[in-house]
Amino acid sequence: MVEERLTDGRRIAQVLASEVTGHGDDLDALAVTDADPDVEPTPDGTFAYAIDRDGERVASVYVQPDRIRIEFERAVDAVAEAAGREGLRVRPKAVEPPRTLVFVEDGAQVKWLLPALRAVAAGSGG
Repeated sequence: MVEERLTDGRRIAQVLASEVTGHGDDLDALAVTDADPDVEPTPDGTFAYAIDRDGERVASVYVQPDRIRIEFERAVDAVAEAAGREGLRVRPKAVEPPRTLVFVEDGAQVKWLLPALRAVAAGSGG
């Protein structure tokens, strides 16, 4: 059996945007904003779009050649806990206010990010 993995950063970002906009119910409070449809991946990450909750930015998505990086600005503790439980690579960003970075390296991992997105949509955590 051949396993195909989606490891193109730009496509992973598109899959995540589809999840945010099409998932409904528990993610209804979230919206994709400021999207750059022509984003080109870079090694350091290029801003692709923001995720807002009720008009307030809660996360920013950056595209790298082989993954995406999501910088969560709200519910950072709940996001770190939820994403870590799902097996995603998580790292705090020591800025003020603090942020949580989550790395998604495969299209299938987008589903692993849903608990973190739910935490942000609910406005839970610090």
